[in-house]
Amino acid sequence: MSTSDQQRLTDLLAAGHSCIRLVTSEEREAAELAIAAAASRNTAVRLWTAVGGVRNGIVVEPPIPDTAHLAAACTWLIKNIGDQDRGAISILIDASPAISSDHVTARAWRELVEASTARGGAVIMIDSADTTLPIVKTLATHFECALPDEASLDDLIKSTLRLLHRRRPVTVDISKRDFDSMLKNLRGLSRRQVSQIIRDVVSQDHEFKIEDLDEILARKRQMLQSGGLLEYVQSPVSMDSVGGLDRLKGWLMSRKDAVADEARSFGIQPPRGVLILGVQGAGKSLCAKAIATAWRRPLLRMDMGALYDKFIGESERNLREALHQAEAMSPNVLWFDEIEKAFAGTSGSGGGSDSGLSKRMFGMLLTWMQEHRSSVFVAATANDIESLPPELMRKGRFDEIFFVDLPSPAAREAIFRIHLQKRSRTPAEFDLPRLVAESDGFSGAEIEQAISASLFAAFGQNKRPLTTQDILATLSQSPPLSVTRAEKIAELRAWAQGRCLMAE
Repeated sequence: MSTSDQQRLTDLLAAGHSCIRLVTSEEREAAELAIAAAASRNTAVRLWTAVGGVRNGIVVEPPIPDTAHLAAACTWLIKNIGDQDRGAISILIDASPAISSDHVTARAWRELVEASTARGGAVIMIDSADTTLPIVKTLATHFECALPDEASLDDLIKSTLRLLHRRRPVTVDISKRDFDSMLKNLRGLSRRQVSQIIRDVVSQDHEFKIEDLDEILARKRQMLQSGGLLEYVQSPVSMDSVGGLDRLKGWLMSRKDAVADEARSFGIQPPRGVLILGVQGAGKSLCAKAIATAWRRPLLRMDMGALYDKFIGESERNLREALHQAEAMSPNVLWFDEIEKAFAGTSGSGGGSDSGLSKRMFGMLLTWMQEHRSSVFVAATANDIESLPPELMRKGRFDEIFFVDLPSPAAREAIFRIHLQKRSRTPAEFDLPRLVAESDGFSGAEIEQAISASLFAAFGQNKRPLTTQDILATLSQSPPLSVTRAEKIAELRAWAQGRCLMAE
């Protein structure tokens, strides 16, 4: 944990917070942080776990007998917070499950907190999950451990390399500039994750070099995706890979350098986000990728469905941690895909069927969007305008609201070129004007699917070359969304008039 975490925790203890709760998977690091903050007060420090019972938190001593049960541990701690131990700190590891499951244990815990308050001490709880009784959350001050900053990452990487070198010599061949680049790319990960990545890349050849950066990024993506909340998304390497969307491209390019110090001194506030609405399959996801491409920022997609958890408080914690992680990894583009699906219940007066959870989550997101100062640009996409809460549409939430309509003839030609070239075909060998004319009303996704289906047909017929006629036949066999949902698209277009900026 960082020195700033230790100072913040020390300040809370000095201010008289008698119960402080850390919810983290980094148990060892959190315990070290709590012990260091408690030890700075020059008072007794006791540590409890369900396996070892109560023991001295600073000096290695045998545990106190018969204190493995939390109720017994609390009783012992209360009796031993005497005059000689005034201001004593009790650190409880994973105590919340025991408190939640037994009323006697809950009573003993409350009496420990009261005794610590009366004698100038404190109880520090370190839990791996945010599942506990409301009374615990009421009495305890929530403490959020910061992800390591670049200075902490510097120390962590070097200490990990020294440890590995003692076991088997490690060759370090990296410049200061390249090392700083590695530090920036490791931001957003916990200390445990960073240490494991360094161990993994060094164990392969017992070297630490700039060539390891690709492997580090790959393992970082894997770790983030395994969490199920933030996902790295590969964006096009060039804006030439994005067909149409000329107005959006112009808007992006005019703000490309708006995050630089020179822009701030000029009086420009960095852009904060856009809301992208429109026809399904017309390219809203591509718009989010285009932003990351234009500004050369990593694109993080938040899985809105993965935020919700069956345990009380866990959904809010998931959102808080995902936003916290996105900030730690800034600058980046944070993509909320189909945002209306997560907060649709907030648009009605009844608050949905989730006892107000959607409203609380939505409120958290709005507050963060309004208050955050990190270089995180929000790209929110939505299909169903009617399900969007009115608060999200208010001026000031986003820099701009874009509407993505079905592609124009020029955009359709660009889309045909891009997808033919992507599949190793020469666009000049196809009758593009005819393809453009026959694909009127088709979305970009439908055009891509038509080319893909035509390739399957040609491959199935003795692997013959793909022709214009193959694509035309596929287009004629599948009516576009503009036909099957004509009324809905007409409503979307009518709503967008005067409310949105056209993306193309």
